[in-house]
Amino acid sequence: MRILIFGKTGQVATELQLQADVVALGRDSADLSDPAACAAVIAASDCDVVINAAAYTAVDRAEQEEAVAHVINGDAPTAMAHACAARGTPFIHISTDYVFAGTGTDPWRVSDPVAPQNAYGRTKLAGEEGVRAAGGQSAILRTSWVFSAHGNNFVKTMLRLSQTRDALSVVADQIGGPTPAADIAKAALSMAQQMLSDPNKGGTHHFGGTPAVSWADFATEIFTQANRAVTVSGIPTADYPTPACRPLNSRMDGTTLETDFNIAQPDWKTGLGCVLKTLEHTI
Repeated sequence: MRILIFGKTGQVATELQLQADVVALGRDSADLSDPAACAAVIAASDCDVVINAAAYTAVDRAEQEEAVAHVINGDAPTAMAHACAARGTPFIHISTDYVFAGTGTDPWRVSDPVAPQNAYGRTKLAGEEGVRAAGGQSAILRTSWVFSAHGNNFVKTMLRLSQTRDALSVVADQIGGPTPAADIAKAALSMAQQMLSDPNKGGTHHFGGTPAVSWADFATEIFTQANRAVTVSGIPTADYPTPACRPLNSRMDGTTLETDFNIAQPDWKTGLGCVLKTLEHTI
Protein backbone atom coordinates (compact mmCIF):
# COMPACT_ATOMS: atom_id res chain seq x y z
CA MET A 1 0.00 0.00 0.00
CA ARG A 2 1.58 3.26 -1.16
CA ILE A 3 0.48 6.09 1.12
CA LEU A 4 0.88 9.80 0.40
CA ILE A 5 0.60 12.04 3.46
CA PHE A 6 0.13 15.78 3.58
CA GLY A 7 1.97 16.89 6.69
CA LYS A 8 5.44 16.00 7.89
CA THR A 9 6.22 17.53 11.27
CA GLY A 10 2.79 17.56 12.92
CA GLN A 11 1.89 15.10 15.66
CA VAL A 12 -0.22 12.69 13.59
CA ALA A 13 2.01 13.01 10.52
CA THR A 14 5.07 12.17 12.62
CA GLU A 15 3.36 9.09 14.05
CA LEU A 16 2.28 7.96 10.58
CA GLN A 17 5.91 8.07 9.47
CA LEU A 18 6.96 6.04 12.51
CA GLN A 19 4.32 3.38 11.92
CA ALA A 20 4.37 2.89 8.15
CA ASP A 21 6.44 3.33 5.02
CA VAL A 22 4.89 6.51 3.65
CA VAL A 23 5.71 9.52 1.52
CA ALA A 24 5.23 12.54 3.80
CA LEU A 25 4.99 15.97 2.21
CA GLY A 26 6.18 19.02 4.11
CA ARG A 27 5.52 22.65 3.28
CA ASP A 28 8.51 22.72 0.94
CA SER A 29 6.94 20.16 -1.40
CA ALA A 30 3.23 20.70 -0.77
CA ASP A 31 2.19 24.09 0.57
CA LEU A 32 -1.43 23.96 1.69
CA SER A 33 -1.76 27.68 0.99
CA ASP A 34 -1.63 26.62 -2.69
CA PRO A 35 -4.50 24.11 -3.07
CA ALA A 36 -3.97 23.67 -6.80
CA ALA A 37 -0.36 22.62 -6.21
CA CYS A 38 -1.51 20.05 -3.64
CA ALA A 39 -3.96 18.62 -6.16
CA ALA A 40 -1.21 18.47 -8.79
CA VAL A 41 1.02 16.45 -6.45
CA ILE A 42 -1.74 13.86 -6.07
CA ALA A 43 -2.40 13.74 -9.81
CA ALA A 44 1.28 13.09 -10.50
CA SER A 45 1.78 10.46 -7.80
CA ASP A 46 1.49 6.68 -7.88
CA CYS A 47 -0.08 6.46 -4.43
CA ASP A 48 -2.86 4.08 -3.43
CA VAL A 49 -4.21 6.22 -0.57
CA VAL A 50 -3.92 9.86 0.48
CA ILE A 51 -4.11 11.01 4.11
CA ASN A 52 -4.34 14.70 4.97
CA ALA A 53 -2.77 15.16 8.39
CA ALA A 54 -1.82 18.80 7.84
CA ALA A 55 -3.80 21.84 8.96
CA TYR A 56 -3.72 25.40 10.24
CA THR A 57 -4.03 24.65 13.97
CA ALA A 58 -3.28 28.00 15.62
CA VAL A 59 -6.78 28.28 17.08
CA ASP A 60 -6.41 31.73 18.62
CA ARG A 61 -4.48 33.27 15.72
CA ALA A 62 -7.16 32.04 13.32
CA GLU A 63 -9.49 34.67 14.80
CA GLN A 64 -7.36 37.28 13.00
CA GLU A 65 -6.30 35.09 10.07
CA GLU A 66 -9.51 33.30 9.16
CA ALA A 67 -9.00 33.84 5.42
CA VAL A 68 -5.56 32.20 5.57
CA ALA A 69 -6.89 29.37 7.74
CA HIS A 70 -9.79 28.87 5.34
CA VAL A 71 -7.45 28.27 2.42
CA ILE A 72 -5.39 25.74 4.38
CA ASN A 73 -8.21 23.99 6.27
CA GLY A 74 -11.00 24.42 3.72
CA ASP A 75 -9.77 24.92 0.17
CA ALA A 76 -6.71 22.65 0.30
CA PRO A 77 -8.46 19.46 1.50
CA THR A 78 -11.26 20.18 -0.97
CA ALA A 79 -8.74 20.29 -3.80
CA MET A 80 -7.07 17.12 -2.52
CA ALA A 81 -10.41 15.30 -2.40
CA HIS A 82 -11.25 16.31 -5.97
CA ALA A 83 -7.85 15.12 -7.18
CA CYS A 84 -8.33 11.80 -5.37
CA ALA A 85 -11.83 11.40 -6.79
CA ALA A 86 -10.51 12.00 -10.31
CA ARG A 87 -8.07 9.11 -10.03
CA GLY A 88 -10.21 6.83 -7.84
CA THR A 89 -7.93 7.10 -4.82
CA PRO A 90 -9.28 6.77 -1.26
CA PHE A 91 -8.83 9.96 0.76
CA ILE A 92 -8.71 10.28 4.57
CA HIS A 93 -9.00 13.70 6.17
CA ILE A 94 -8.31 14.47 9.84
CA SER A 95 -10.80 16.91 11.37
CA THR A 96 -11.90 18.11 14.80
CA ASP A 97 -14.66 18.29 17.41
CA TYR A 98 -14.52 22.09 16.99
CA VAL A 99 -17.09 21.77 14.19
CA PHE A 100 -19.68 21.37 16.97
CA ALA A 101 -21.11 23.99 19.35
CA GLY A 102 -19.25 22.52 22.33
CA THR A 103 -22.30 22.61 24.60
CA GLY A 104 -24.13 19.96 26.63
CA THR A 105 -22.69 16.87 28.24
CA ASP A 106 -23.47 14.06 25.80
CA PRO A 107 -20.72 12.75 23.52
CA TRP A 108 -21.02 14.25 20.04
CA ARG A 109 -22.45 11.84 17.49
CA VAL A 110 -21.69 11.95 13.78
CA SER A 111 -25.34 12.78 13.11
CA ASP A 112 -25.42 15.79 15.46
CA PRO A 113 -25.80 19.24 13.84
CA VAL A 114 -22.60 21.22 13.40
CA ALA A 115 -22.26 24.75 14.77
CA PRO A 116 -18.62 25.87 15.08
CA GLN A 117 -18.03 28.63 17.61
CA ASN A 118 -14.72 30.00 16.36
CA ALA A 119 -12.80 30.67 13.16
CA TYR A 120 -10.76 27.49 13.37
CA GLY A 121 -13.91 25.39 13.65
CA ARG A 122 -15.52 27.19 10.71
CA THR A 123 -12.51 26.58 8.48
CA LYS A 124 -12.32 22.91 9.43
CA LEU A 125 -16.03 22.52 8.69
CA ALA A 126 -15.47 24.07 5.27
CA GLY A 127 -12.86 21.39 4.61
CA GLU A 128 -15.25 18.63 5.65
CA GLU A 129 -17.97 19.97 3.37
CA GLY A 130 -15.58 20.24 0.46
CA VAL A 131 -14.31 16.69 0.93
CA ARG A 132 -17.83 15.28 0.96
CA ALA A 133 -18.86 17.30 -2.07
CA ALA A 134 -15.91 16.01 -4.12
CA GLY A 135 -17.75 12.75 -4.63
CA GLY A 136 -14.90 10.26 -4.33
CA GLN A 137 -14.24 7.58 -1.72
CA SER A 138 -13.38 9.54 1.40
CA ALA A 139 -13.36 9.32 5.17
CA ILE A 140 -13.33 12.17 7.66
CA LEU A 141 -11.91 11.37 11.10
CA ARG A 142 -12.83 13.91 13.76
CA THR A 143 -10.66 13.83 16.85
CA SER A 144 -9.88 15.91 19.93
CA TRP A 145 -7.19 16.93 22.44
CA VAL A 146 -4.32 15.37 20.49
CA PHE A 147 -1.08 14.67 22.36
CA SER A 148 2.22 12.90 21.67
CA ALA A 149 5.94 13.10 22.31
CA HIS A 150 6.26 15.39 19.28
CA GLY A 151 5.53 19.05 18.60
CA ASN A 152 3.57 21.28 20.94
CA ASN A 153 0.77 19.84 23.07
CA PHE A 154 -0.75 19.89 26.54
CA VAL A 155 1.33 17.02 27.93
CA LYS A 156 4.63 18.64 26.99
CA THR A 157 3.45 22.02 28.28
CA MET A 158 2.51 20.55 31.66
CA LEU A 159 5.85 18.75 31.96
CA ARG A 160 7.74 21.90 31.10
CA LEU A 161 5.82 23.98 33.65
CA SER A 162 6.41 21.34 36.32
CA GLN A 163 10.14 21.99 36.09
CA THR A 164 9.74 25.36 37.78
CA ARG A 165 6.35 25.25 39.52
CA ASP A 166 4.82 23.03 42.19
CA ALA A 167 1.25 24.32 41.77
CA LEU A 168 -0.81 25.06 38.67
CA SER A 169 -4.32 26.34 37.92
CA VAL A 170 -5.92 24.43 35.04
CA VAL A 171 -9.35 24.73 33.41
CA ALA A 172 -11.78 22.23 34.93
CA ASP A 173 -15.07 22.88 33.10
CA GLN A 174 -13.93 21.84 29.61
CA ILE A 175 -14.45 18.10 29.24
CA GLY A 176 -13.09 15.89 26.46
CA GLY A 177 -11.15 12.82 25.49
CA PRO A 178 -7.37 13.22 25.26
CA THR A 179 -6.29 11.32 22.15
CA PRO A 180 -2.81 9.92 21.53
CA ALA A 181 -1.53 10.84 18.08
CA ALA A 182 -0.09 7.34 17.82
CA ASP A 183 -3.58 5.89 18.08
CA ILE A 184 -4.96 8.33 15.51
CA ALA A 185 -2.23 7.27 13.10
CA LYS A 186 -2.94 3.60 13.75
CA ALA A 187 -6.65 4.16 13.15
CA ALA A 188 -6.02 6.08 9.93
CA LEU A 189 -3.74 3.35 8.58
CA SER A 190 -6.33 0.69 9.38
CA MET A 191 -9.01 2.75 7.67
CA ALA A 192 -6.78 3.19 4.63
CA GLN A 193 -6.25 -0.55 4.28
CA GLN A 194 -9.94 -1.28 4.69
CA MET A 195 -10.98 1.40 2.22
CA LEU A 196 -8.62 -0.04 -0.37
CA SER A 197 -10.20 -3.45 0.11
CA ASP A 198 -13.79 -2.20 0.14
CA PRO A 199 -14.76 0.80 -2.05
CA ASN A 200 -17.98 1.21 -0.06
CA LYS A 201 -16.14 2.12 3.13
CA GLY A 202 -15.73 5.74 4.14
CA GLY A 203 -17.89 8.41 5.75
CA THR A 204 -17.51 10.65 8.78
CA HIS A 205 -16.40 9.17 12.10
CA HIS A 206 -15.27 10.19 15.57
CA PHE A 207 -12.15 9.05 17.41
CA GLY A 208 -11.51 10.36 20.91
CA GLY A 209 -9.73 8.96 23.93
CA THR A 210 -11.60 7.44 26.85
CA PRO A 211 -12.55 8.11 29.56
CA ALA A 212 -13.59 11.75 29.20
CA VAL A 213 -11.90 14.12 31.66
CA SER A 214 -11.33 17.81 32.31
CA TRP A 215 -8.06 19.52 31.45
CA ALA A 216 -7.40 19.72 35.19
CA ASP A 217 -7.91 15.98 35.63
CA PHE A 218 -5.74 15.33 32.59
CA ALA A 219 -2.98 17.43 34.12
CA THR A 220 -3.28 15.57 37.42
CA GLU A 221 -2.86 12.23 35.66
CA ILE A 222 0.17 13.53 33.75
CA PHE A 223 1.90 14.52 36.99
CA THR A 224 0.89 11.27 38.70
CA GLN A 225 2.32 9.09 35.94
CA ALA A 226 5.42 11.28 35.61
CA ASN A 227 6.01 11.21 39.40
CA ARG A 228 6.06 14.98 39.65
CA ALA A 229 4.82 16.71 42.80
CA VAL A 230 2.55 19.38 41.35
CA THR A 231 -0.75 20.45 42.90
CA VAL A 232 -3.49 21.14 40.33
CA SER A 233 -6.30 23.55 41.14
CA GLY A 234 -9.32 23.57 38.85
CA ILE A 235 -10.55 26.92 37.49
CA PRO A 236 -13.48 27.87 35.21
CA THR A 237 -12.95 28.81 31.57
CA ALA A 238 -13.98 32.36 32.46
CA ASP A 239 -10.81 32.70 34.51
CA TYR A 240 -8.63 31.79 31.52
CA PRO A 241 -9.90 33.92 28.61
CA THR A 242 -8.59 33.26 25.10
CA PRO A 243 -9.24 35.03 21.77
CA ALA A 244 -11.08 31.98 20.41
CA CYS A 245 -14.03 30.44 22.21
CA ARG A 246 -13.19 26.95 23.47
CA PRO A 247 -15.81 24.15 23.63
CA LEU A 248 -16.91 23.06 27.08
CA ASN A 249 -17.90 19.66 25.70
CA SER A 250 -15.44 17.80 23.47
CA ARG A 251 -16.70 14.29 24.23
CA MET A 252 -16.81 12.11 21.11
CA ASP A 253 -19.10 9.16 20.34
CA GLY A 254 -17.05 6.61 18.39
CA THR A 255 -19.87 4.16 17.66
CA THR A 256 -19.78 4.44 13.87
CA LEU A 257 -16.02 3.95 13.65
CA GLU A 258 -16.26 0.77 15.70
CA THR A 259 -19.26 -0.48 13.71
CA ASP A 260 -17.90 0.33 10.25
CA PHE A 261 -14.16 -0.18 10.75
CA ASN A 262 -13.90 -2.26 13.94
CA ILE A 263 -11.76 0.45 15.54
CA ALA A 264 -12.43 1.11 19.22
CA GLN A 265 -11.77 4.35 21.07
CA PRO A 266 -8.30 4.43 22.67
CA ASP A 267 -7.47 4.37 26.38
CA TRP A 268 -5.64 7.67 26.72
CA LYS A 269 -4.02 6.76 30.05
CA THR A 270 -2.17 3.90 28.36
CA GLY A 271 -1.16 6.21 25.53
CA LEU A 272 0.02 8.79 28.04
CA GLY A 273 2.28 6.21 29.66
CA CYS A 274 3.92 5.51 26.30
CA VAL A 275 4.44 9.21 25.61
CA LEU A 276 5.94 9.83 29.05
CA LYS A 277 8.32 6.94 28.59
CA THR A 278 9.53 8.48 25.33
CA LEU A 279 9.93 11.88 26.98
CA GLU A 280 11.45 10.52 30.18
CA HIS A 281 14.92 11.97 29.69
CA THR A 282 14.03 15.02 27.60
CA ILE A 283 11.71 17.14 29.77
